[in-house]
Amino acid sequence: MHFTLLQKEARMKKHGKRFIALLSMIVLIVGLSGCAKEGPMEKAGKKVDKAVEDIKK
Repeated sequence: MHFTLLQKEARMKKHGKRFIALLSMIVLIVGLSGCAKEGPMEKAGKKVDKAVEDIKK
């Protein structure tokens, strides 16, 4: 009985590490894909920055 409990614990640790690795990869992929595309707020911010720069001149 004690031996099977150790086996179950080892299996759970192995699955936990896989889950953490998978979750980390998903977070990384989603984070990087979010940086690739410029949204409307980004564009508006750039226009505001340009307008401020033009006013300073």
